[in-house]
Amino acid sequence: MLSSLVADRAWEALGDPTRRRVFGLLREGPRPVGELADELPVSRPAVSQHLAVLRDAGLVMDQRDGRRNLYRIDPNGLAALRTDLETMWDDVLVAFAHTAARATESEREES
Repeated sequence: MLSSLVADRAWEALGDPTRRRVFGLLREGPRPVGELADELPVSRPAVSQHLAVLRDAGLVMDQRDGRRNLYRIDPNGLAALRTDLETMWDDVLVAFAHTAARATESEREES
């Protein structure tokens, strides 16, 4: 249940296009806020706010590096998303198998 709540918060955080872009940039490796802001059409304070939402959702973490914070993807948050996606995919496959089985039964009954 806890991982489901974590995944829900992560999906909600990624619902914003700018946060998805920030997250995408962090896939390339750890970056400070300034570097992220240079590649986005929003201000540095706005990037900081987006990072705070992503951090609160468990998707990114920060680490002090001298006078700056480096942000990186949190593998635990990413694992929660992956687990949630795999669960959804499993549900789709089960539903497909049930539909295929019913279709096969219908064809046999018609023959």
